Amino acid sequence: MLKKVNFAIILFMMAIASFPARANDFVSVSEDGEFILRGKPYKYAGTNFWYGAILGSPGPGGDRNRLAAELDSLQAIGIDNLRILAGGDGDRSIPSHIEPTLQTAPGVYNKDILEGLDYLIAELEKRDMRAVIYLNNAWEWSGGFGTYLEWAGNGEAPVPLRDGYDKYMKYASKFVTDEKAKKLFADHVRNIVSRVNSITGKPYSESPAIMSWQIANEPRCFDPANKEAFYDWLTDTGRLIKSLDPNHLVSTGSEGRHGCEGDIDLWARIHNSDAIDYANIHIWPYNWGWVAPESLAADLPKAIENTREYISSHRALTRKPIVLEEFGFPRENMEIAKGSSTASRDAYYEFVLNLMADGNDLNGINFWGWGGNVDPVHKSWQPGDPYTGDPAQEDQGLNSVFSSDRSTTDIIKKANHKIKTCSACTKNAGKCCNK
Repeated sequence: MLKKVNFAIILFMMAIASFPARANDFVSVSEDGEFILRGKPYKYAGTNFWYGAILGSPGPGGDRNRLAAELDSLQAIGIDNLRILAGGDGDRSIPSHIEPTLQTAPGVYNKDILEGLDYLIAELEKRDMRAVIYLNNAWEWSGGFGTYLEWAGNGEAPVPLRDGYDKYMKYASKFVTDEKAKKLFADHVRNIVSRVNSITGKPYSESPAIMSWQIANEPRCFDPANKEAFYDWLTDTGRLIKSLDPNHLVSTGSEGRHGCEGDIDLWARIHNSDAIDYANIHIWPYNWGWVAPESLAADLPKAIENTREYISSHRALTRKPIVLEEFGFPRENMEIAKGSSTASRDAYYEFVLNLMADGNDLNGINFWGWGGNVDPVHKSWQPGDPYTGDPAQEDQGLNSVFSSDRSTTDIIKKANHKIKTCSACTKNAGKCCNK
């Protein structure tokens, strides 16, 4: 009898081991357009932490002690959702380009950065945190479109800081029509999405730490003539990811109408496709000319009104969840030093966070970006400098939120407390917690 009992226990344990994550440990989307996690609505105020996989590396650029400290700091202010870059593409030592990169040539990978991504995902699993992982980038700072076009034989990609953004965007516009470049990226998608984590031994497809695979950071067609090719590429890639990993959501990384050549109907058609599970928008008041460097505080009401309109106009076009997964605001007087005033930023953050927590227009946000516990060394990032939330081509510290920015982190912490306190409420969750 004892042997039979033991055999039954062994079979039961084997069954558990073969299903390491329960279905409800993965974020899903309900029929009425909410994120669901473990049977309850999942709403979040998270951050962009694009360099997380680099910190997890055992090689150059890696700093696992810092990674642990940053994750602990983020959890302390209620953040459990991070938007991260799987890794950069291309050669080292290109101006305004992050390094080290993940994919150094088509299908050739930096093993240290791959292990860094594995390690980051394992650490997120331990902490019950979740990541949106983007696999490509329309912009030059991580390689992205330009690098794939170079690999496909289109000549050297322009560097915006040297050659201007107009030349870069004209070059990058070829990506969605270049079959070889798109195939190289599809191969990369297969390699990453199908990967088995070297730390946990589990396929990425079985990791509850992954909320969503994201096709690209701010994908654009860059040319109105390429809108249909752009739609086809995004939906084809979404279906490819779903065929490789049925457990996780798929998202685009879109800015909204700003990333669709001003065509909000194109944005709606892409995000209402069955290849895409939820909608994304980004908002950048300074970059988009809503505020001027010399009048951030005076222009703040206009930025808030434009933000409200941008969100509501997109909300009206889909019943799927919408995530404002990038928004930023400069420090006062365009300062970059830690400790400089964040008064206008704090007011803007408070508006966005309250709008999300109290209403139904947004299902999640990720501010840009987490600078954490480090001190920037140079105004422009240089190899060997610590990573902040600002990518290499931007002033280090301008849009970053550091742990020492207490007025900002207090606003984030308060909003997350409100979101989590209200998580048991029904679809109109925020309405019950407005005290």
